[in-house]
Amino acid sequence: MPGTSVGASESPQPESRGDMSDTGGDHTLLRRYPRLPVWVVEDHQEVLPFIYRAIGSKHLPASNISFLHFDSHPDLLIPVNMPADTVFDKEALFGELSIENWIMPAVYAGHFSHVVWLHPTWAQQIREGKHHFLVGKDISTTTIRVTSTDYYFLSDGLFVPEDQLENQKPLQLDVVMVEPFKLCNNQDDGDSVSSAKKPKLTLAGRESTATSNGDACSEGLQADAVTLRSDHACQEPSCSYPSGDQPHQSTASHGAILEMLKTGDAFVLDIDLDFFSVKNPFKEMFTQDEYKILQELYQFKKPDSNLTEEDLVDIVDTRTHQLEDLEATFADLCDGDSEETVQRWASNPGMESLVPLVQSLKKRMEVPDYEMVHQAGLTCDYSELPHHISTEEEIEYLIQAVYCLLKNLPKPTLVTIARSSLDDYCPPEQVDSIQEKVLGVLQSLYGTLDTHLVYSAESPPC
Repeated sequence: MPGTSVGASESPQPESRGDMSDTGGDHTLLRRYPRLPVWVVEDHQEVLPFIYRAIGSKHLPASNISFLHFDSHPDLLIPVNMPADTVFDKEALFGELSIENWIMPAVYAGHFSHVVWLHPTWAQQIREGKHHFLVGKDISTTTIRVTSTDYYFLSDGLFVPEDQLENQKPLQLDVVMVEPFKLCNNQDDGDSVSSAKKPKLTLAGRESTATSNGDACSEGLQADAVTLRSDHACQEPSCSYPSGDQPHQSTASHGAILEMLKTGDAFVLDIDLDFFSVKNPFKEMFTQDEYKILQELYQFKKPDSNLTEEDLVDIVDTRTHQLEDLEATFADLCDGDSEETVQRWASNPGMESLVPLVQSLKKRMEVPDYEMVHQAGLTCDYSELPHHISTEEEIEYLIQAVYCLLKNLPKPTLVTIARSSLDDYCPPEQVDSIQEKVLGVLQSLYGTLDTHLVYSAESPPC
C-alpha cells in the first residue's frame, strides 16, 4: 500500500460489517470508514485511483456520487483522442489522464452524476449556475463528448449533438463562486483588504442565528436574511451566482449546497490547494510578446448566442482543425525548426506570427521545448488561466470561507487533496502552509483523520 499515514494506519480500514448504512439513492449498503480518509497527492489526476478504491471496497456506491470540487480550474476537459471504452479498463484509464481531464471520464463511466465546482473569485472559466447536459460516446469518433455549449467545451472541440451520442450519462454541473470570509477585527474597512476579498451577502432564505459562543459561521446572520451587525462584524462567506448572470437568478449558499446533498447520497470532497493561491506558470516561461503571439495563434472567437445546432457543429469542426494544425506544426518543429520549416508552416492562413515566435524562442534558449509551447497555447483560447498569488491574509480569508461552508454540510465519505506545486500552479513557497491549514480545518470539523501523504511516498499509488 502506498502513502505515508499520519496518525493512522497505512490504509483506511472499514468498521465491522455490522456497521453498514443504507444510503438511499441506489439502496446499496455501504461500509463506513472509522476515520475520515484524506488522500494528499501532487498531480490532481492521482486522486482518482483512491476514489475508485473506495468504490471497489463499497465505501462509495458505483453510481450517483456527488463530487464537491474546490479548485481554481474546472478540470472538466476530456482526453481528446482517448477511446471512450478506455474508462472500463481502469489501469489503462489512469495512464491516459492529466490534471485537466480526469473528472469527465468518471462521469462517463457512470460514477459521478453531480459535480459542484466551487471556485474563487479570480477563476471564471465556466459561467455560474446550473448546467445539465449529457456525457456520452461520439458514434463517429468513439471518443467521449458532451452536449454542453459552454465556451469551455466548445473551445476544446468537445461538443456534439445529442443524437450523435450513445451510452449517454446525464450530468448536473453546478458552478459556484466562493467569496472570501471577512474576519472579525477592529480594523477600518479602509485597510489593505480590497472589496474583492469581501463577501457578497447573498444568503437570503437561509435561517441562522448567532450562537452563544459567537461562532464565526453564524454571527451576524438573522433568519431569512443576512445583515451586518456593525462595520466590524464577522461576515458570512457566500457562494453565489453573480447577479449580472441573467439566465441564473437564484443564489447558491450553504443551504443550497446542502439541498443538493440532502438525500444522503455519498459524496467526495476534493480540494486543490491552488484554490487558495494560483499561478499561471506559462506566464513565467514565456515573454509577454511570446505569450501574446500564442494568444493570437490559439484564439477562439466566442460564438454568438442563439446559434443553430448546425452552426455549433461547424464551429467545433473549425476549431478541431485549427488545434490539429497547431499540434502538427509544433510536432514538426520538435523534429527540426529550420527557417524553411518555419516559413512553410507560417504560410498557412492565420499562422504568420509563427515566425517571430520561433525567432524569439531561439534567441532565449538553445533548444526550445515546442511541445511545451503547444501545451501553453492550448490554454490561450477564450480566456487566460487564472493567476492570483494570494497574500497570507487572503489565504486565511478563503480558509475561513471553506471552513464555514463545510461546517454546514454533511460529512463526506472521503477527502482528496492535490498540491499542484511541482508544476507551479500552487506557488511552491506557499503550498506547505496552505496544506497545513486545510488539514487543520478538516480535523477541526471531522475529528481524527486517516491522512495519507501519497506525494511523499517512494512508490506510486496502486
